[in-house]
Formats: sequence, C-alpha cells, structure tokens
Amino acid sequence: MDFPDRDDVAGLLESRPLPSFARVRYEPSTDALADPPSRARSELDRLALEDLAAGATIAVGVGSRGIHAIDEIVAEVVSGLDERGFEPVIVPAMGSHGGATSEGQREILETLGITETNMGVPIDARMDAERVAEVEVGGTRTPVYVASAALEADAVLVVNRVKPHTNFSGRLESGLCKMIAVGLGKQQGAGAFHSTAIRWGYVPTIEALVDAIRESVPLVGGIALVENFHEETARVEAIPAPDLERREPELLERAKEEMATLPVDDVDLLVVDELGKEISGAGMDTNVIGRYRVLNAPDPDRPSIDLIYARGLTEATKGNGNGIGLADVTRRAAVEQLDLRKTYANALTSGSLAKARLPVVAPDDEMALRITLNALGDYDPEDARIVWIENTTDLAELRVSEALLPEIADAVTVVGRETVAFEEGSASFEQA
Repeated sequence: MDFPDRDDVAGLLESRPLPSFARVRYEPSTDALADPPSRARSELDRLALEDLAAGATIAVGVGSRGIHAIDEIVAEVVSGLDERGFEPVIVPAMGSHGGATSEGQREILETLGITETNMGVPIDARMDAERVAEVEVGGTRTPVYVASAALEADAVLVVNRVKPHTNFSGRLESGLCKMIAVGLGKQQGAGAFHSTAIRWGYVPTIEALVDAIRESVPLVGGIALVENFHEETARVEAIPAPDLERREPELLERAKEEMATLPVDDVDLLVVDELGKEISGAGMDTNVIGRYRVLNAPDPDRPSIDLIYARGLTEATKGNGNGIGLADVTRRAAVEQLDLRKTYANALTSGSLAKARLPVVAPDDEMALRITLNALGDYDPEDARIVWIENTTDLAELRVSEALLPEIADAVTVVGRETVAFEEGSASFEQA
C-alpha cells in the first residue's frame, strides 16, 4: 500500500509551532518486596500440594508479558516444586498469542527468559486443547477448553500478575482467574471465551469458566503477583483454587492503587514512542490512555485524551502491533514494523477488532505532529496540553508541555527544559 509522502501531506496542513517541553520525573511513593522469587517459592506451602503423590506432574501455566523478574519467579516456583518431589512442566497459558502457534508461544517465553535450559524443566507448548465442559452465560452456551498439556498433568497451577485489564473493568480483571479461563484454553478456548464475554460481559464469563474448570481439572491454585508504579513486585501471594474468586478482587484493588498513571487527566495530545505486547496486552495500557474500544464496554471515565500519536513498535513485540488502532495517528516507520499475521491472530481471537485497525499514517514525525495539531482545532502552543512518553509502562520520566506544569508542580520534579527539533522529518529533543 502506498501512503502519502511529505509533498502530498504538507500542502494540506498549516504549519503550527510546537510548545516548549519540560522533562519531568514523576515518582509516587511505593513499596516493593526485597526478594520476590524467594517469596514465590515459600508461598507454595499455602497450596494443597501435600495431597499429591510423590513424582506427580504439575503443569505450571505462565506467559503474560511485562512482569517484573518473571523468569526468576517461575524458576523458583518450578525449583520449589522439584524440591518437594514433583515433576513440573511449563505450559504456555496465553491463548492465541504468538500467532496461535506452538513455535510462536515458545518464542514469547524465550523473550521472557523462560526456556527449558534456564528453567531446568520441559516446556509443553502444544496448541491442542480439549473441551472439558459447557457453561451457560446469559443466553449463550459456551464450550470450555483446557490445554491438553495441562489436562495430562496430575495438577495445575498458574503464575500471573493481578492488574487492571485493558478491555474491561470489574471485580475480576487480569490475573489468575483470567489466565485459567482464557490463557489455558489456547486459541480455541480464548476464541470461545471472547465471543461470549463481548456479548454477556467479561466477569460473568470468567467466573463461569473458572468454576467449570475447577470441577474438571486438578487445579491447585496459583501464584499472584502485584506490581507497583515502577513495575517492581509489591506482593506475592499463593491463592488456593477454592479461594480464587474471593481473594483476587482484593489484590486487584491494591493493584489499582499502585498502577502507573499519567500525572494529569486532561490531555490534548499524547505522544507514545512505542507500543508492544510486553508493554500491555493492548499494546498501550488502556487504563493509562483512557480507551478500551471494545463492544459493550464503555471507555474509562479518566483520563480524557483527545488525540494519540503512536510512533512505533517495540523490538520485543516481534511485529505484533495489536493496539495500534487505539491511536489516531501513526507514521510509516511503525507500519513497516507490523507483522499483520500476528496482529490479526490476536485481534480476531479477542474480538477486539478496533485495536488492529490502522490509524492515519503520516510519512514522518514532523507531518504526524502537524496532522495532530491541526486536528486539535483552536490550537495555541501557549495553552496546548501535550504529554510525550516512551510507553505506557515507563512513566517515571516523561515530557509535558509548559502549560501543564502549574497543575502538576506538586507531583513532579522538573529535570530539564527542551524543544523539539526535526532532521529529515524525524523528531528529537534539544536542551532549551
């Protein structure tokens, strides 16, 4: 596809000056565990493992990206299981991610530092899943799938972070329950789940599936992780299978209190340097940008961001640009990074098609910013409320236009003043 070049675009847009920016440090006070891997190992004592026979195989479901020290935590979990006389096997519990292929899911685990060599245990990445039950949610009968690799084990536990989800809000969002209901179902299970959840609601669908899986699978529970603003581990807690739906909402509330957010709620333009699946399941954390773009799920009330310009993809996302559709404008360099097979596999399984759409594609930074500034309408650089971030996870340091400083002065520390310069259309910051 041929996108318009600079000559095509420049003549259609008025040139508007950018405001000057302040580079600020934003570091709310937080708590962090000193040794999360060791805590995960010791937390295994809270699960009903004593009922298992010596030599029992235990499927350990993992696979969510962007979790602090996940490789070290999983290594301690499997080592702890081995020490107790069991035979752990790692099972990717990530639905359709990795292009819905065994190779792709192994590749994702490898990017997390989770390999057979590093963990000292086998990884069973088969995409096979078996139908173990059928549940009714609303007016829909929904099949329940579980990975064959998990069903063949004597017990199953999952390791995941509890956090606000990127598509919906409720008492259960991202965490152990969703990994059990969706991730362990591979592509078939994830597809069936999302089809029902979009119509009847994510939380009731998760609850129905987890209950059915607990009846059909030797589920012992999971290791829940909660992170702070800086993506450090703030809490590690084992939750036995019978207590999942009771305890996880309490951890979710703590995660919401700790999560990274922008220091301001009303923004004219948000510029995001990179998006990717290891940043968020939606490429950009929808709770940071205030956009779900999901059928039957209203967007968050805050923050309110008029326009978003997404500049590119991370290397670690391996071309999966799911979430680029949450932006209003991108640039050609980002489109050239896209692997549409991976992006579409993710979007088609989740049913969240908007996240895979292409926004307006500008030839470069200069034209992209000119497009957004023109689209703001009555634009004045003295009043413009612009925030520029690396990604929606690393928010400890960011840039804000000067107009925003008075209202966030008590929350941030100014570390420099900068202006935007362009070289062959590419943006960079210079000290003011």
